[in-house]
Amino acid sequence: MMRGFGISIRPRTVFMAFQSLRSFLEALGKNGQLVTLHDIVYPEPDVRTYLKAAADLDNDSPAIVFDNIMGYKGFRIAGNVHGSWVNHAILLGMDRNANIRQQFFQVDRLWQDLSSGELKWVDNAPCQEIVVEKNINLYELMPLFRINQNDGGYYFSKACVISRDSEDPENLDKENVGIYRVMVQGPDTLGMQPLPYHDFARHLRRCEEKNESFPVAICIGNPPWLTTMAATPLPYGQSEYIAAAAIMGEPIELTKAIGSNLNIPAHCEYVIEGEVIPRQRFCEGPFGEFPGSYSGARNQIRIKVNRVTHRRDPIYETLFIGKPWTEHDTLIGLWTSVPLYKQLKAEFPEVKCVNAMYQHGLTIIVASDMRLGGFGKTLAFRVASTPHGMSYAKNIIIVDGDVDPFNLEKVMWALSTRIRAEKDVVVIPNTPGVPLDPCTDPPGVGSKLIIDATTPVAPDRMREITMIADPPGSAKAAERLREILKEVRPQF
Repeated sequence: MMRGFGISIRPRTVFMAFQSLRSFLEALGKNGQLVTLHDIVYPEPDVRTYLKAAADLDNDSPAIVFDNIMGYKGFRIAGNVHGSWVNHAILLGMDRNANIRQQFFQVDRLWQDLSSGELKWVDNAPCQEIVVEKNINLYELMPLFRINQNDGGYYFSKACVISRDSEDPENLDKENVGIYRVMVQGPDTLGMQPLPYHDFARHLRRCEEKNESFPVAICIGNPPWLTTMAATPLPYGQSEYIAAAAIMGEPIELTKAIGSNLNIPAHCEYVIEGEVIPRQRFCEGPFGEFPGSYSGARNQIRIKVNRVTHRRDPIYETLFIGKPWTEHDTLIGLWTSVPLYKQLKAEFPEVKCVNAMYQHGLTIIVASDMRLGGFGKTLAFRVASTPHGMSYAKNIIIVDGDVDPFNLEKVMWALSTRIRAEKDVVVIPNTPGVPLDPCTDPPGVGSKLIIDATTPVAPDRMREITMIADPPGSAKAAERLREILKEVRPQF
């Protein structure tokens, strides 16, 4: 029996900084957004079944904590933590009933100065209460299961992977915190997929040029704001730690990894310390990815695990991925939309709102006033040339500024009434794509579809054309000029 539904309390209106997953789970519980499932569940298929069921609930679907997992006595699994717009509103410090558009502009307000955050290092961090350095066996240290039935193995789907730029190792702004898919390939062996445009890939490339291994820390069960920033397309050189602290409004607490100089969140649940094996690739996959399809198997990097630290009673946090809507979409949606909005608005102040929630921005809807005829296509080209849009933006829809891009009924109305196919639909072939998109062929190369669903404006409205007539008598005047020229140029 599920517990936790039907709790009626006053909505939280005070913004809170959450230094740990646990403090956010507590806040969700106080707001009726946490279910602790005491029933006996099997790691497979029960955990993914419940997480998929939670994803299919309405916008107020709760986080779930499993505390009675067959074969893993004493372990807990948390899922769907960022998995609903009510949970997201609570994280933002808003009324639980705040709609998506309201949450979009709250994210915009919180984004004002992401470089203003402060960091605080602490000793005796909770994430290092237990240290395992010998006979490491990940299968025994955490309750592993396949996210989807045909995954090639167990995956960390919501881990923060931390790495540094070896050419500028003391620069904290270049210490990357990103979310990547990480496959457990053995008791102390992991596989990972860094795509070429990921920050981690820069770090990897620089070390492999020298044939050097480099340290990584893989953290599970992180503070919710750090998870959010790790999933956000920040520019290279902008610290996810500092950005998270700026939004929290207080310093984020960090500590040093035991075996390297990497900074790690002090209050995370697990830390896996390891090093990347350079210049070697091993089979990884398949994995059920965010487009709702399996990505297939590829040769990817491998990480040798040297150490695992964790809290005394760790919570293993996971994220279900599949056909939408899932926690992946809610976690990333607005935090993909707002960076694009800011990039566009800085150059085109007519832009009113951006919806890039669909599959990490494979489809993007931009609402904007029109400056002049053809302006919608100009905006679409700019979307396609942003760092994120270059690869992800596959379908770009432009609507008028009075159309709410989060209201799909209004968007469909614009598509139905304002598109002239011969003028307003453009396909650009052979553009960068996302290899995980099943439509790219070959993987990573696709096309961009631009749909201009805006009201035509001048000069597009100039349907009738009036030709300029010659002034009356101009022919006679020309003849007179010829006569004069004969007098002026007798020698020619």
